[in-house]
Amino acid sequence: MSVTSQQAKQLLTSQLAAWESARNNYKALESVRVKEVSLGNCMVKVQFNPARIVSSAAKVDTKSLKERKCFLCAANRPEVQEGLPAGGYTWLINPFPIFPEHFTIPVNEHLPQLIEKRFGDMLGLAQAADNYVLFYNGPKCGASAPDHAHFQAGNKGFLPLEQALKHCRLIPVRSEGTARLSQVEDYVCPFFLIEAEKAEDAEKLFGRLYHALEQKEGETEPMMNLLAWYENGKWIACIFPRAQHRPSCYFAEGDENILLSPASVDMGGVFITPLEKDFEKIGAEHLEKILSEVCLSREKMYEIIEKLK
Repeated sequence: MSVTSQQAKQLLTSQLAAWESARNNYKALESVRVKEVSLGNCMVKVQFNPARIVSSAAKVDTKSLKERKCFLCAANRPEVQEGLPAGGYTWLINPFPIFPEHFTIPVNEHLPQLIEKRFGDMLGLAQAADNYVLFYNGPKCGASAPDHAHFQAGNKGFLPLEQALKHCRLIPVRSEGTARLSQVEDYVCPFFLIEAEKAEDAEKLFGRLYHALEQKEGETEPMMNLLAWYENGKWIACIFPRAQHRPSCYFAEGDENILLSPASVDMGGVFITPLEKDFEKIGAEHLEKILSEVCLSREKMYEIIEKLK
């Protein structure tokens, strides 16, 4: 069973009519402060969004996760929260939105956040609801519920990446049937792109890339963020390998501190700052440093490419 874009939109409408706190957070998005910053050849956005403090400051260490109830499990969701079944997943509205239309799509069982066997599911969800960009945050790359497998979705046209990608230089790496893997240059950070007309070809190519990425000791999978969407008869998947979870400014004290914990939306060109002091201060030099710390260097990207050839 699939959820279409129209069904998702209807869920959002009905939930906002019934759920006051979520309605207030979506209403607040209309007046949220946004500024544009020129980063390399791209124009990115910085959004001051106080409601996102819940996610940006989330404690995701093992002890903290064990001490809190999982908010993605059906038994622990607010009574007012309703969902739409989609195979083994459920579409829910995200009550702390970044996008004007923002959803969380948890798997129906309490299973850990791992992408290797779920990439095909992500493609299927994206095709069925093709007005949306699907995204995945790894357990150490922005997921505030790393103990419960889930995707998120937001309306197309919101992320600068969607337009920027049309003007980026693509370096071919390898192909698999209808699927092509490229390294993307001229964006704010290097990343891999999969374009495919058949989902199974995209899955095979993603599997090859997944196993070429470094998995750090003690981690459950290679660190990465993913964004995927379906348009004009093909899938587009952007894979951002990560070097680390949080930048040094997240832990710094005094004026050096910036509470920004990059995840998929930030990689897509919208940087979320829950604190006004950070929104006021942040500029291109801060964003460049943050990306250089959390993303793989070009040298590391080339090492991965050599493994794939």
